Amino acid sequence: MAPLITLVSVTTLLLALGRLGIPRLRPWPVALRGGLAAMFVVTGLAHFVGLRETLVAMVPPALPAPELLVTITGVLELVGALGLLWHRTAPWAAAGLTLLLVAMFPANVYAIIEGTADGLTESLPVRTAMQVLFVAATTAVVVHHLRAHRKAPGLTP
Repeated sequence: MAPLITLVSVTTLLLALGRLGIPRLRPWPVALRGGLAAMFVVTGLAHFVGLRETLVAMVPPALPAPELLVTITGVLELVGALGLLWHRTAPWAAAGLTLLLVAMFPANVYAIIEGTADGLTESLPVRTAMQVLFVAATTAVVVHHLRAHRKAPGLTP
Protein backbone atom coordinates (compact mmCIF):
# COMPACT_ATOMS: atom_id res chain seq x y z
CA MET A 1 0.00 0.00 0.00
CA ALA A 2 2.99 2.33 0.55
CA PRO A 3 3.63 2.68 -3.21
CA LEU A 4 0.04 3.76 -3.81
CA ILE A 5 0.12 6.24 -0.93
CA THR A 6 3.42 7.65 -2.21
CA LEU A 7 2.14 8.00 -5.78
CA VAL A 8 -1.09 9.74 -4.76
CA SER A 9 0.37 11.99 -2.07
CA VAL A 10 3.40 13.20 -4.04
CA THR A 11 1.37 13.75 -7.22
CA THR A 12 -1.25 15.69 -5.23
CA LEU A 13 1.41 17.75 -3.47
CA LEU A 14 3.09 18.66 -6.76
CA LEU A 15 -0.24 19.60 -8.33
CA ALA A 16 -1.02 21.81 -5.32
CA LEU A 17 2.39 23.49 -5.53
CA GLY A 18 1.74 24.13 -9.22
CA ARG A 19 -1.56 25.81 -8.43
CA LEU A 20 0.10 27.85 -5.68
CA GLY A 21 2.47 29.47 -8.12
CA ILE A 22 5.24 27.11 -9.21
CA PRO A 23 4.57 27.12 -12.97
CA ARG A 24 6.82 24.12 -13.78
CA LEU A 25 4.66 21.92 -11.56
CA ARG A 26 1.34 23.10 -12.97
CA PRO A 27 0.99 20.59 -15.86
CA TRP A 28 -0.48 17.30 -14.63
CA PRO A 29 2.07 15.15 -16.51
CA VAL A 30 4.92 16.79 -14.59
CA ALA A 31 3.18 16.17 -11.26
CA LEU A 32 2.40 12.58 -12.25
CA ARG A 33 6.01 11.98 -13.29
CA GLY A 34 7.13 13.29 -9.90
CA GLY A 35 4.68 11.04 -8.07
CA LEU A 36 5.78 8.03 -10.10
CA ALA A 37 9.44 8.85 -9.53
CA ALA A 38 8.86 9.01 -5.76
CA MET A 39 6.93 5.74 -5.87
CA PHE A 40 9.67 3.95 -7.79
CA VAL A 41 12.35 5.29 -5.45
CA VAL A 42 10.39 3.81 -2.52
CA THR A 43 9.87 0.46 -4.24
CA GLY A 44 13.37 0.39 -5.72
CA LEU A 45 15.02 0.99 -2.35
CA ALA A 46 12.88 -1.77 -0.83
CA HIS A 47 14.76 -4.19 -3.10
CA PHE A 48 17.88 -3.45 -1.06
CA VAL A 49 16.69 -2.34 2.39
CA GLY A 50 13.79 -3.45 4.53
CA LEU A 51 11.84 -5.82 2.28
CA ARG A 52 14.66 -7.54 0.39
CA GLU A 53 14.08 -10.99 1.94
CA THR A 54 10.33 -10.70 1.37
CA LEU A 55 10.89 -9.76 -2.26
CA VAL A 56 13.34 -12.63 -2.77
CA ALA A 57 10.71 -15.00 -1.32
CA MET A 58 8.16 -13.65 -3.84
CA VAL A 59 10.17 -14.85 -6.85
CA PRO A 60 8.50 -17.97 -8.23
CA PRO A 61 10.70 -21.08 -7.91
CA ALA A 62 10.72 -21.58 -11.68
CA LEU A 63 12.90 -18.49 -12.06
CA PRO A 64 16.65 -18.72 -11.46
CA ALA A 65 18.73 -16.60 -9.05
CA PRO A 66 15.98 -14.84 -7.06
CA GLU A 67 18.43 -12.52 -5.28
CA LEU A 68 19.94 -11.41 -8.58
CA LEU A 69 16.47 -10.82 -10.07
CA VAL A 70 15.48 -8.70 -7.07
CA THR A 71 18.70 -6.69 -7.40
CA ILE A 72 18.20 -6.15 -11.14
CA THR A 73 14.57 -5.10 -10.78
CA GLY A 74 15.50 -2.74 -7.92
CA VAL A 75 18.18 -1.09 -10.03
CA LEU A 76 15.76 -0.79 -12.97
CA GLU A 77 13.15 0.86 -10.75
CA LEU A 78 15.68 3.38 -9.41
CA VAL A 79 17.04 4.16 -12.89
CA GLY A 80 13.48 4.47 -14.18
CA ALA A 81 12.64 6.89 -11.36
CA LEU A 82 15.57 9.09 -12.37
CA GLY A 83 14.55 8.88 -16.02
CA LEU A 84 11.06 10.12 -15.19
CA LEU A 85 12.47 13.37 -13.83
CA TRP A 86 14.04 14.53 -17.09
CA HIS A 87 11.60 15.54 -19.83
CA ARG A 88 13.63 13.98 -22.64
CA THR A 89 13.92 10.56 -21.02
CA ALA A 90 10.55 10.52 -19.23
CA PRO A 91 8.56 8.73 -21.96
CA TRP A 92 11.26 6.10 -22.38
CA ALA A 93 11.51 5.59 -18.63
CA ALA A 94 7.73 5.38 -18.32
CA ALA A 95 7.54 2.82 -21.14
CA GLY A 96 10.30 0.72 -19.55
CA LEU A 97 8.64 0.91 -16.14
CA THR A 98 5.33 -0.14 -17.68
CA LEU A 99 6.98 -3.26 -19.09
CA LEU A 100 8.70 -3.89 -15.76
CA LEU A 101 5.39 -3.63 -13.86
CA VAL A 102 3.78 -6.13 -16.23
CA ALA A 103 6.76 -8.50 -16.04
CA MET A 104 6.87 -8.42 -12.23
CA PHE A 105 3.13 -8.85 -11.65
CA PRO A 106 3.25 -12.68 -11.79
CA ALA A 107 5.57 -12.61 -8.76
CA ASN A 108 2.92 -10.64 -6.87
CA VAL A 109 0.26 -13.18 -7.84
CA TYR A 110 2.53 -16.06 -6.81
CA ALA A 111 3.30 -14.43 -3.47
CA ILE A 112 -0.37 -13.83 -2.66
CA ILE A 113 -1.54 -17.29 -3.73
CA GLU A 114 1.33 -19.12 -2.01
CA GLY A 115 1.49 -16.79 0.99
CA THR A 116 5.25 -16.33 0.61
CA ALA A 117 5.39 -12.57 1.14
CA ASP A 118 5.02 -11.44 4.74
CA GLY A 119 5.08 -7.77 3.75
CA LEU A 120 2.42 -8.10 1.05
CA THR A 121 -0.91 -7.76 2.83
CA GLU A 122 -3.19 -6.98 -0.09
CA SER A 123 -5.61 -9.50 -1.53
CA LEU A 124 -5.25 -10.43 -5.18
CA PRO A 125 -8.10 -8.15 -6.35
CA VAL A 126 -6.66 -5.19 -4.41
CA ARG A 127 -3.13 -5.86 -5.67
CA THR A 128 -4.42 -6.23 -9.23
CA ALA A 129 -6.32 -2.93 -9.01
CA MET A 130 -3.20 -1.16 -7.71
CA GLN A 131 -1.10 -2.67 -10.50
CA VAL A 132 -3.63 -1.52 -13.09
CA LEU A 133 -3.45 2.00 -11.62
CA PHE A 134 0.37 1.99 -11.72
CA VAL A 135 0.39 0.78 -15.33
CA ALA A 136 -2.24 3.38 -16.24
CA ALA A 137 -0.10 6.12 -14.69
CA THR A 138 3.08 5.12 -16.51
CA THR A 139 1.13 4.67 -19.74
CA ALA A 140 -0.43 8.13 -19.33
CA VAL A 141 3.07 9.65 -19.30
CA VAL A 142 3.92 7.88 -22.56
CA VAL A 143 0.62 8.77 -24.26
CA HIS A 144 0.86 12.42 -23.21
CA HIS A 145 4.37 12.63 -24.66
CA LEU A 146 3.28 11.03 -27.94
CA ARG A 147 0.33 13.42 -28.28
CA ALA A 148 2.48 16.45 -27.47
CA HIS A 149 5.10 15.29 -29.96
CA ARG A 150 2.50 14.98 -32.72
CA LYS A 151 1.22 18.50 -32.06
CA ALA A 152 4.69 20.04 -32.29
CA PRO A 153 5.06 22.40 -35.28
CA GLY A 154 6.70 20.97 -38.34
CA LEU A 155 5.92 17.34 -37.59
CA THR A 156 3.71 15.29 -39.84
CA PRO A 157 1.05 13.09 -38.25
